[in-house]
Amino acid sequence: MNEFDLIARHFQRPTPQTLLGPGDDSALIEVAPGMELAVSSDMLVAGVHFLPDTEPRDLGWKTLAVNLSDLAAMGARARWALLALSLPVADEAWLAAFSAGFFSCAQQFQVDLAGGDMSRMTRGGALSLCATVIGEVPTGQALRRDGAQAGDDVWLSGYPGLAALGLKHLQGKTVLPDALCRLCVHRLQAPVPRLLLGQLLRPLAHAAIDVSDGLMADVAHIAKKSRLAARIFLHRLPRPPQGVERALALESLLSGGDDYELAFTAGAQQRPAIAQIAAQLDLPLWRIGQMKADATTPAVQLIDSEGKIVPWEKQGYDHFLALPSFS
Repeated sequence: MNEFDLIARHFQRPTPQTLLGPGDDSALIEVAPGMELAVSSDMLVAGVHFLPDTEPRDLGWKTLAVNLSDLAAMGARARWALLALSLPVADEAWLAAFSAGFFSCAQQFQVDLAGGDMSRMTRGGALSLCATVIGEVPTGQALRRDGAQAGDDVWLSGYPGLAALGLKHLQGKTVLPDALCRLCVHRLQAPVPRLLLGQLLRPLAHAAIDVSDGLMADVAHIAKKSRLAARIFLHRLPRPPQGVERALALESLLSGGDDYELAFTAGAQQRPAIAQIAAQLDLPLWRIGQMKADATTPAVQLIDSEGKIVPWEKQGYDHFLALPSFS
């Protein structure tokens, strides 16, 4: 089958939110009055973002989910996605499974696939999956990295560190108990973008980011953009799961990435409202730190229960300063 037949068979679905979807030179979308667009694009590359033997259905879900996580961090409602694939061969079974995972995520979060592209990769190239997502947020209400204020609490959602533990197990760097292994690998392969959390935080939070490269690294982005310093309190972090050596669990939580949870800052007066959101969503929200007006310290520091600085060298993943994490 040629490229257009493959697209028609595997990637054309109804697009109720889109004026004109796949099949023309571009999609046509209509923005609701009083809204502005939030747009993000992320690539997943074999050997860098996922193990080469990852199931295609899981890849389909994750390709969309990690992009939707960026919209969640902005407090946006997800509306549309574009998808570009660079493939070694036109494997219909692989495409059927991949598209099933992709559209499962799209249906759950009410996203239209509005268009995209497909090409054959060059000899020796890596399988590459690129999605662009578009969301709407009320004008002037997007959560940004540069909005944190001195004295803000630093919060973290969900179940950080599990995805990194799952990757270490798959790479043979640790051995997890069976039940924990299944949980951690699931968190790695099928992250849940915190879209509703982001929207509920719009009137409460001052800044937000999704945790993709590691908690320390991503909180540092907020601190630097806001011209502040962040203090992360070791004793307030989520407890490590049972069956994992504490140092490994802490490294996974602070530097592992791939969780796609939200880190955000908010004033102390918002603690009761944030607790209500945690109960509403049945989602843990951890108050892990505080923002300080101190430009002389590093952007983010780890502090123990006695107020002493805990040295921490491994901040998080950087594509151009580290070896591929999934090789």
